[in-house]
Amino acid sequence: MKTRYDVLRGVGFAAIALVAIAACGKKTKGDPRGAGGPPGGGGPPAMPVEVAVAKADTVRDEIAATGQIEALQSIELRPEVEGRIVAILVREGREVGRGTGLFQIDSTELAATVAQLAAQRDLARQDLARTRELIAQNAASASDLEKAEANSRSADAQYLLQSTRLARTTVRAPFGGVVGQRFVSLGDYVNSSNRLATLQTVNPQRAVFDVPEKYARSLRPGQRVTFRVGAIPGRDFPAEVDFVDPVIRQPGRTILIKARAPNPQRLLQPGMFIEARLVTSMRPKAVVVPEDAIVPLQGANFVWVVEEGKANQRQVGLGVRTPGFVEIRSGVSAGDQVVVGGLAMLFPGAPVMARVVERTQAVPQEH
Repeated sequence: MKTRYDVLRGVGFAAIALVAIAACGKKTKGDPRGAGGPPGGGGPPAMPVEVAVAKADTVRDEIAATGQIEALQSIELRPEVEGRIVAILVREGREVGRGTGLFQIDSTELAATVAQLAAQRDLARQDLARTRELIAQNAASASDLEKAEANSRSADAQYLLQSTRLARTTVRAPFGGVVGQRFVSLGDYVNSSNRLATLQTVNPQRAVFDVPEKYARSLRPGQRVTFRVGAIPGRDFPAEVDFVDPVIRQPGRTILIKARAPNPQRLLQPGMFIEARLVTSMRPKAVVVPEDAIVPLQGANFVWVVEEGKANQRQVGLGVRTPGFVEIRSGVSAGDQVVVGGLAMLFPGAPVMARVVERTQAVPQEH
């Protein structure tokens, strides 16, 4: 027979069992681990990042240098005959073609001399013709013929010499270019020691600069050069190397380089300061990535690459840098997605939500 104590004890056990069942039910609903999920289920959320695609592009190895513009040809005109300036045929600063008359020197005396020599030449030729007729008739000796021939040649030579001097009383441009500063005035008496004016070519011009001796093996004619001038900011001018000095210049141990630069618009002038870049080699299929993808760390360089939704760090070797971009010589292939935004919170294997962004490289203007 159950006592009152036994009944109360049974009711207590039943109440405890109900509370335990209820607690188990709540745990199963609210905690996935209570339903038998794996430890750490769910993991950290995916981090949003910006990625850029590594691309294959043409990369150039370049040498930077400073120099100046020089005329391809530049001279100081001087007269070849002496006399008084009677005419100035062109103004300073004018562009002239080859053979254009620039100065006229008084030619009155030379013209008279040439006329006299022309008459003597004609007489010598007539004398030679008569002597040959006499030789044919056996009326003159061989020595007479030799003398007549020598006189004729001498008269021809004297006439040619003075005719040439007469032609040179007109000072002409030996090549096409721009007439620079004039040093004489109308009426000045000049000889071969007097400067008349300067003359320099305008198209093409030459970009002249020095590069360090260590680049000697990389230099050769035909290489491409681009340069800028301070007077025309933001514009790149092309040129082609046509001279590499075979001698190392002292004391700086540099090599003189000259590059021919087209100048159809007459923008380049001798003496202009230039900043030049000489291309020593080209790699048409180099891998390039945006510069902000590079993470320098403890003397090495790394990038974060997104693979299958996760970020992984790779060490890379760097090459040529251009504005906003850098060449990757090892560690990344064309087509890989490299992180360019949101790098601060990444860790190896971090899940990421990538958004591809486009970065464009500035293309220099060439004219």
